[in-house]
Amino acid sequence: MGEEPWHEARLIPTSGISGAEEQERRATSALLAVMVAVKEFGRSLIKPFGAPAGALQTYIEVPFELGERRLYPDGLVTVSRGQKSWTALVEVKTGRNLLEREQLENYLDIARARGYDAVLTVSNEIPPVAGHHPTLVDKRRIKKVGLHHLSWTQVLAEAVMQKEFRGIADPEQAWILGELIRYLEHPRSGALEFEDMGERWVATRDAVRAGTLRASDSGVTETAARFDALLRFVSLELGRNLGAEVTPVLARKEMAEPIIRMQSLVDSLVGEGLLAGLIRIPDTVGNLVVTADLRSGVVTCHVDIDAPKEGRSRTRVNWLVRQLKAAPDGARVEAFAAHTRGTGAAELLRAAREKPDLLVPDNGRELRWFRVAMSAPMGTKRGRGRGSFIDSVQGCVEAFYGDVMQNLKAWSATPPRVRSTGDEAMEEPVPEALVSTAPSSQDGPITG
Repeated sequence: MGEEPWHEARLIPTSGISGAEEQERRATSALLAVMVAVKEFGRSLIKPFGAPAGALQTYIEVPFELGERRLYPDGLVTVSRGQKSWTALVEVKTGRNLLEREQLENYLDIARARGYDAVLTVSNEIPPVAGHHPTLVDKRRIKKVGLHHLSWTQVLAEAVMQKEFRGIADPEQAWILGELIRYLEHPRSGALEFEDMGERWVATRDAVRAGTLRASDSGVTETAARFDALLRFVSLELGRNLGAEVTPVLARKEMAEPIIRMQSLVDSLVGEGLLAGLIRIPDTVGNLVVTADLRSGVVTCHVDIDAPKEGRSRTRVNWLVRQLKAAPDGARVEAFAAHTRGTGAAELLRAAREKPDLLVPDNGRELRWFRVAMSAPMGTKRGRGRGSFIDSVQGCVEAFYGDVMQNLKAWSATPPRVRSTGDEAMEEPVPEALVSTAPSSQDGPITG
């Protein structure tokens, strides 16, 4: 059939993309068409925004009049079920293009005038807090019309989870969704990963190391916001690989008021040179804690796990060490005893494997919980690639989960055993006339 490799025909080809406008048009058309063709996928994307389950229809570049101007949103999505309907205008950006406030406010005005429910945006921007939009708009415009956002990373993660883990009933629909995944994963699609810590990253990083960073410096807030966006990206990527919903953990107050979380990050960065956050992975022993120490240049991941509630301290240490067979010798284990403050006994896993007693408290107090941690050198570059901060954080999280967290199981007590009664041990029946009392659980086995 020929010595040269042949290129397989693709439903959504990446060839012929001549510029940003063509890139956005093709990405929009591909996404909206597959949302209709693969019902489970389309439903999973818009359900969180209040859309009912029903027949989905999508359109691209629909013209609308706003005053004396004619505007063309990239797309429109409508869902109808009986007398209910839900309609959203769609604006799409690819590559490094950012959403524009004026454009979004115009579409919000159109949606309000038409009685539509929402404006949905798709871009490579990842907001620091889930549920919040990356572009600030006039709040008066979103009183009656919702403004929602999907990052391309989130779209891709949802597509992979739907196809590979939740499943698609129809084989042809599964193939179609696979073609969208293949397209979005191609570099020319414009659906980029999180790849930049921002223009102020280098200056902020250097100021932390020099001890000159102040909360009023222009790059502090941007760096804090980028770090939270990075945690969301890492969570989405890990969730895509695991087929699970992996999410950053925020307190209720932080979810409702992102400024609280932002101020906490800024204070930590200025005061201690630390950026930290929590990631929740379903069915694991605890939250994965990520800490980037910009002063020492180290990224650390750790998880806390309760010790067994029975057995000697050494037995409890051995219980943990047995679960860490796949963990590297350089992992760190800390053991914390009851009624103690500060740090506990800490040893590298290599030493704990050889001498578990190193983690046993000298004062004889009961071990209550352990902390298992792994550290890696922190990248310094703002972008992606070797030596970058983004890749060092993502690499540490993935290695820690694969080598440590996925192998840890919480302790559970042994179920109580049914005690045997005296009559079970009798070899010969005793005549009823000779039995002075009925069998009791307090009777011991009969011997002799």
